[in-house]
Amino acid sequence: MKDIAAIRRLLEVLVLIALFVTAYFAKDLLLPILLGFIIALTLSPLIRSLEKLGIAPPLGAVMLIGLVGLVIFVLAGLSAGTVATWADDIPSMGNEIRRKLQGWVQTVENVRSATEQVEQITADNGGSGATEEVVVKQPGLLNNAMTAGARIGGTVAVALVLALFLLASGDMFYLKLVQSFQTFTGKKRALKAVYDVERRVSRYLLTITIINAGLGISVGLYLFALGLPVPYVWGLAAFLLNFLPYIGGVIGAVLVGAYAIASFDSLGYAILAPIGYQILTGVEGQFITPYLVGRRLELNTVAVFLTVVFWGWLWGIAGALVAVPFLVVFKVICENVTALNMIGHFLDKSSPDITATAADEPAAEKPGA
Repeated sequence: MKDIAAIRRLLEVLVLIALFVTAYFAKDLLLPILLGFIIALTLSPLIRSLEKLGIAPPLGAVMLIGLVGLVIFVLAGLSAGTVATWADDIPSMGNEIRRKLQGWVQTVENVRSATEQVEQITADNGGSGATEEVVVKQPGLLNNAMTAGARIGGTVAVALVLALFLLASGDMFYLKLVQSFQTFTGKKRALKAVYDVERRVSRYLLTITIINAGLGISVGLYLFALGLPVPYVWGLAAFLLNFLPYIGGVIGAVLVGAYAIASFDSLGYAILAPIGYQILTGVEGQFITPYLVGRRLELNTVAVFLTVVFWGWLWGIAGALVAVPFLVVFKVICENVTALNMIGHFLDKSSPDITATAADEPAAEKPGA
């Protein structure tokens, strides 16, 4: 029996490794599917609300997905020209930032020059013959941006179409899932778990999306008040980056600070941009999100950080963006499946109560009993 249990655990580990390897190599296939399910979960309460108003799920799905697609298309259209211009201006912007931060950059330049001199001396002593250096010309930044944009556009399009089909089907997907259980008790428990997952996850994702949208608008208005060019682009960036817990705000502040230094003449005035960005993200993260989301769906900080790092390593930026929604879905599933309850407790942020009450203690046996 012990050998069988050991073989079973080994097989489970091998299956888990195989799943991760498959996810790594099948990123382009799995990412739009995962995004489609996440979008469908987020919009499912709105579909039910529209159904109560007499609008059939297929029509409601077309309306909502069409609206989401239109918003994405408009935002992408407004930002595409600016991003393309930045791709051409990045060298000059880098020179401008270096000029304004000359005092700080000088130390780095000295270290780089010393490193180059050491490498030159090593190369001269290494042999008398001249070494021919082969330089491979890399694609331009604009070409890379266009390729990445096309890939992102295809992923979003597939995700939206999948979400449309899922939302238009109404409860059919859930009913087919429940039918796979044999007993009535199993069907009832599965249906309750499925609706609980949908309700809690959709509430979380929809709330987080609205909060991030509010943050993006606030950042855009703040940078507009400072006079920073194209503040709406940075508002959109803040909206997207805020799906990255902890590191998203830091990345956004650094990028905004670099652009502000290149845009404003006064270095002291330019610093106001990243400072305000950090203040807004700090207020959102410390007060607004905990209050609106509630403690029931708050996640363990360590688990969130490790999840973002892992999915960022596995799928890059796209993986880091979907890491937390995926973790929320997994946590709610764990709470509704008895065998996975221990994992769900680990992912919870609240501290477990390990104090035992008198009722929890087994009754002491009397002598001679």
